Amino acid sequence: MIQRFIELGEGYSDLYELFEIMETNQDRVSQLLCLKVKKEDKEYASVVAVLNPASEGKFQPLYICREGIPVPSKRYTLFEAKAAEINKEIISFDVKPSTDFAETELYFHYLTGILRLNYLIPPLT
Repeated sequence: MIQRFIELGEGYSDLYELFEIMETNQDRVSQLLCLKVKKEDKEYASVVAVLNPASEGKFQPLYICREGIPVPSKRYTLFEAKAAEINKEIISFDVKPSTDFAETELYFHYLTGILRLNYLIPPLT
């Protein structure tokens, strides 16, 4: 199985694209995540929609709006409302900021490890 983060942006207009993905793929949404980081004494969130793998190809997308949503904010409230609309709980936890990593891909590997250790995504098979 291939699991890959697909970065939509930093949570501005791309957040509405994430909402559209969540709504049109309600039956495939496995998890909704809020990954909180501290940057310059402020708290920001990355929001993630984890979809179940496609039946053919075994590809599992993790759509992410990375570290651009202040907590609390209207954008985060909209994410909570969309989660309630599709009857999904948001799982929240604190992570390191992506700026602690030399490359975004290394950051995504770090997040993948955390998600697997917490059984939020399946192990590779």
